[in-house]
Amino acid sequence: MPLLPGAQPFRHDGGEIGVLVCHGFTGSPQSVRPWAEHLAGQGLTVSLPLLPGHGTRWQELAITSREDWYAELDRELRGLAERCRQVFVCGLSMGGALALRLAARHGARVSGVALVNPAHKMHDRAAPALPLLRHLVPSVKGIVSDIAKPGTPESGYDRVPLNGAYQLRRLLQEVDAELPRVTQPLLLMHSAQDHVVPPVDSARILSRISSADVTELVLERSYHVATLDHDAELIFAETHAFISRLTRGIDQDSGDVVPGTETRLGKGVAASGGA
Repeated sequence: MPLLPGAQPFRHDGGEIGVLVCHGFTGSPQSVRPWAEHLAGQGLTVSLPLLPGHGTRWQELAITSREDWYAELDRELRGLAERCRQVFVCGLSMGGALALRLAARHGARVSGVALVNPAHKMHDRAAPALPLLRHLVPSVKGIVSDIAKPGTPESGYDRVPLNGAYQLRRLLQEVDAELPRVTQPLLLMHSAQDHVVPPVDSARILSRISSADVTELVLERSYHVATLDHDAELIFAETHAFISRLTRGIDQDSGDVVPGTETRLGKGVAASGGA
């Protein structure tokens, strides 16, 4: 099956710090590839897989499940953990929900989580009817390319299969129940104006997790796909700074502790506003 432009997975072998990057529902690696490439350029080992059912045609998504999506990321995370001393997970939209599930289930194997406009709940009034509707209506209009920056399209599906939407709703319900098990440091970046995932989703996630080290960053100039939008460079820089803070003292090429840098990071909560 031919892939959509930019939908190819991305992998980069760098140092002993690994990063798993997760794209969103009906999207593809194209939407977060610049994020992954920036982190790879900083010497990190990066994996950006293509989720099953994505990056080809919407009919393929209609026959995959939330278990398929998670299993792909779970395999990638385990592979990174075998090669790297520390592993971080990053995600956009549904990719953010999947990143939180990885953190909840893998515990200390995940050193930190960075999210952009993570999804928490389906707000459409028809969502409760999806168990029935998915058998009656094959698909509805797509949700890609919510981007403020002109001339910057997202490569994804122009239709949403309702069976896929049903799987997404079930996933978000399950992840909500697992959020109290998320204890890792968290960087949560969300847009002030988002036409796909409202800011209330980020607020709900912050109220449910158990992390003590939390940084919230509001993206003032971007819509949902902020990794391709005006605030993209800010997202990339803040993610690298977040990872660097949590790995300070570790040589990213050798994995060894640098003499004189054996300091213990304290826990706290920070909030900042983006420009």
